[in-house]
Amino acid sequence: MNSKLNREEKAILKSYEDLLYKLEDMELNAIADARVGQKRVKVELDDL
Repeated sequence: MNSKLNREEKAILKSYEDLLYKLEDMELNAIADARVGQKRVKVELDDL
């Protein structure tokens, strides 16, 4: 019984992690959509 519960907990945690990644993707897409049409600024990594 304990190993079954452990597998179920792992599955739930994996699903939760996947959900968080999808939420993050949605937030980043919303930011990108809001910036459509804005002026682009080129930056060199060495300047940061």
